[in-house]
Amino acid sequence: MVASACPTSRGPSAEELFQQAQGLHQQGRLDQAIGLYGLVIAGTPDRAEAYYKRANALNSLGRLEAALEDYDRAISLNPAYVYAWCNRGSVLERLERREEALASYDRALALDSKDSLTYYNRGSVLKDLKRFEEALASYDAAIALNENFAEAYVNRGNVLQELRLHEEAVASFGRAIELKPVFPEAYQGRGISLYALKRFKKAQDDHDKAIEIDPAGKYLPGMRLQTKIYACRWDGLDQDLDLVTEGIRAGKPVCVPLTLAAVLDRPALQRSVAEIWVRDQILGGLDKKVDLGPIIGGLPGRSPEFPAKIRIGYFSADFWMHPVACLTAGMFERHDRSKFEVTAFAFGPERSDAMVARLAKAFDRFVNVRQKSDLEVAALARELNIDIAIDVSGLTEHCRTKIFALRAAPIQINFLGYPGTMGAPFMDYLIADGTVIPRAQQAHYMEKVVYLPNSFMPFDSSYAISDRTFTREELGLPSTVFVFCCFNNNNKITPEVFDRWMRIMKRVEGSVLWLSQANATAAGNLRTEAERRGVAGARLIFAERMASSSEHLARLRAADLFLDTFPYNAHATAMDALWAGVPLLTLAGESFASRVAASLLRTAGLGEFIASSPAEYEEKALGAVLSPGGLGEARRKLAERATPLFDTDRYTRDLEAAYEAIFERHQSGLPPAHLHEELAE
Repeated sequence: MVASACPTSRGPSAEELFQQAQGLHQQGRLDQAIGLYGLVIAGTPDRAEAYYKRANALNSLGRLEAALEDYDRAISLNPAYVYAWCNRGSVLERLERREEALASYDRALALDSKDSLTYYNRGSVLKDLKRFEEALASYDAAIALNENFAEAYVNRGNVLQELRLHEEAVASFGRAIELKPVFPEAYQGRGISLYALKRFKKAQDDHDKAIEIDPAGKYLPGMRLQTKIYACRWDGLDQDLDLVTEGIRAGKPVCVPLTLAAVLDRPALQRSVAEIWVRDQILGGLDKKVDLGPIIGGLPGRSPEFPAKIRIGYFSADFWMHPVACLTAGMFERHDRSKFEVTAFAFGPERSDAMVARLAKAFDRFVNVRQKSDLEVAALARELNIDIAIDVSGLTEHCRTKIFALRAAPIQINFLGYPGTMGAPFMDYLIADGTVIPRAQQAHYMEKVVYLPNSFMPFDSSYAISDRTFTREELGLPSTVFVFCCFNNNNKITPEVFDRWMRIMKRVEGSVLWLSQANATAAGNLRTEAERRGVAGARLIFAERMASSSEHLARLRAADLFLDTFPYNAHATAMDALWAGVPLLTLAGESFASRVAASLLRTAGLGEFIASSPAEYEEKALGAVLSPGGLGEARRKLAERATPLFDTDRYTRDLEAAYEAIFERHQSGLPPAHLHEELAE
């Protein structure tokens, strides 16, 4: 008997599987969609669209290398596949392979020059590559094709900010808001440019609107706080501080680290805000799947023997007529070239002044890396075999922290530019002294601390003071009264500091407070706040900025006593006052920023001008007025220049000894550790 054949059931066709996969994809069931796309490809291996769709799903899941392979396969099957070229560019961008991403976008545009989204994505890559003019042109092209492209106007505004064209940026963000009124990023961006233009009220209004639309928006509470403190507009400040503090404790990116340093003396919180920023802005942008080896090479280990010269790289946005450069120029010039080879990596806004010219000669090699990507800069540092990379910017404006996340050198050091921990696992050491970081505070710093024997702050002993003698009348100061001064930035003046100053002034009849006028808004607000505290606003006298630093130092001599701010002390400004011979009174707190002036005073042998409490600060100020002999003795000490504080040669040798100790430890195969702890309090 012959068995009859059983009918076979037909499975779904490749097209049916493809439609099912797309349905799952649209529902967000990406893993299942990827599986079905795989079945489609197995049955129809020449179907470019299946590779493209699977690549999109893989891209959404962050499986970037696999997505790139599928985009490449789709393109090999259909070289004119515009969307594959475009999305391939986005994957390469996420993989930090920006030059390749740019080439992919350019290929897409060669195939279809009318795609506004490709121009938009291309602009983002060019911005990351620091090619800002080209990025601006790409965004303009996107807008020309789609005049209602609100997101392009926002990114265009971000590029204009990089070019410091803030008026144009305000207009660009404004157009985005017209097109999309509920757009928090547009209000946030416009607020940043208005802040840069010192239109603080309008900037605050935009920050308020952004927070209203998106209460969880990144860094918005901190931006509003920063705008208020720069304008010395203190209404609602406590509530803003509470909001920022609560956000940091919850691990949220609510504030940039430098803003917090100006208002809170809490080292633990400052470490937390730094860690959050680095995690969000730096480590979050470096996908762990990225293989940097083919691009940048493996991190070099220790040399087989101690080299003839240790190669030092200083990285900074401030290699121009900036306080950081003014402090360090003499040190750079004095580095022992028989032991060290010294390279500058300069980034930040383009500048051309006498300091730039001086620094170009101070280094063995001065490299302008403004238009290089972070990856390119790190690769260059490795190519130059830098042994120790020094971040002189830290977490400040125009910083390039990702260069260090990419490991520019085997040893990486946080130095001078930022007063605190960078909260970054890739920074090995922090240069400090026993005053700014007492032993008990080490836990609040992620880096290992290297203690210098005197102040951590360098100084250039060639810093010139004009021979000109200013009369008080020339400076708008009364000739016969006690002149308190503070030339710190306005953002360092907190309501609590101002309360102390006003109480002191009320007890010193006729005294005046001489301040720096960074902006007219702050000056007006401070006079109003003085009146509220029972002090005539006219007793606050504001000094305009002087173009000549030597003449500024000369005019400082007209003051009797510099009253420091808290918790963010005078730093370079304190050094200016002491170099000019003006005694300074400070309150030392717990954070790095609140102990810098104490470090300078101890090194100068003027420890009696350090207060340990707000009450003692006020009493010491009154004591200085009532016992002018103490001020006279302090002036005499400062005039003698016999302190290590002003000895550039000695400082340079101390710093070099620290570098050698760090390098020797590395060469011995030992991990970073606190060094010279016997110098800590």
